[in-house]
Amino acid sequence: MAKFLFWYFLFLIGYCYFGYPIILSLLARLRPRPIKKAPMFPFVSIIISVCNEAEVIEKKLKNLLASDYPAEQMEILVGSDGCVDQTVQIIKEFSDYRIRLFEFPSRRGKSSVLNDLVPQAKGEILIFTDARQIFAKNGIEALVQNFADPKVGCASGELILGQSQASTGKGIHLYWNYEKFLRRAESQIHSMIGATGAIYAIRKELYTPLPPDVVLDDVYIPLRVVERGFRCIFDNEARAYDQVAENPSQEHARKARTLYGNYQIFTLFSDMFNPAKSYLAFQLFSHKFLRVMVPFLLVGLFAVNIPLMFEPFYRVIFFSQVIFYGLAFLGYQLRNSKWIIPEPISRLTYIPYVFCLLNYSALVGFVRFVTSGQSVAWEKAGDV
Repeated sequence: MAKFLFWYFLFLIGYCYFGYPIILSLLARLRPRPIKKAPMFPFVSIIISVCNEAEVIEKKLKNLLASDYPAEQMEILVGSDGCVDQTVQIIKEFSDYRIRLFEFPSRRGKSSVLNDLVPQAKGEILIFTDARQIFAKNGIEALVQNFADPKVGCASGELILGQSQASTGKGIHLYWNYEKFLRRAESQIHSMIGATGAIYAIRKELYTPLPPDVVLDDVYIPLRVVERGFRCIFDNEARAYDQVAENPSQEHARKARTLYGNYQIFTLFSDMFNPAKSYLAFQLFSHKFLRVMVPFLLVGLFAVNIPLMFEPFYRVIFFSQVIFYGLAFLGYQLRNSKWIIPEPISRLTYIPYVFCLLNYSALVGFVRFVTSGQSVAWEKAGDV
């Protein structure tokens, strides 16, 4: 029984991280579904929910106003979700007619703000973004061109993360590139699961109001679009830019919230796991569900490996796990060290460390889900 469980756990882990990407890559090459893009300039409404973003909101608005997209064909709706800093005052200093500010005195969360802003939007295309990331000058135009294809209901741009010298940043950058590979391949087959919250758009008539407690609007909204028979696609020509999280606590807080949100999505879209009802069942199981199951599989693999150590092969696998987790712990210790870390050691530890950090975040997300311990309102992470 222990051997069966060992190989079962190992297979699922290997399939999640390696098997599924290989299958996706093959399907994308054998059965691609290209997007019929064309120049078009419909009226667009850019929607931003903000809470205490005084440090970045001025730069963001200037960036959007400087876009190559025709000025007369765009508006920017900003919803203040109970801001108590200078965010609202900074927005009011802009005299541009394209900016429309909506003040909500009490903090309710992003979902409620989006639900209030969308009915006020004049555009036939809604573009959702956050306050921090910066668009490329042609980002809006590149995103909108996808809607020339009548089968496209949601289009997501690509978030480019700046290079980092910190070990955590390097690991997150590597993980994000891996994630974008999956999204690109899923999009080529039919639709990806979710979108990039920093830059994505939908047809206004396809917007479905968000439940107020949903934390992943960039997954909920696209999946509702797909449910109605449209595609959700990835466009790497529509770009936004951001800096990778250098502080592990920031990445942990973000990832734990995201993975908590995935559990919400599983309950809200349970029918999508049925292949008879959804063509995304394979992707939803392989990409999203197995990903949050990996921490439990890793614990199970380690546990069932112990009674098998009397055989040389399993003994090698066990000590390989011990070494891997030891390197992860070393990486954790080194991030707080005041010593200058030699590059070879840093390279050796950052992948195990970030891998364990992300999977630990998945466990935290699960605990928050079963205990209802996640606030719908986003809290900026401090250092730990």
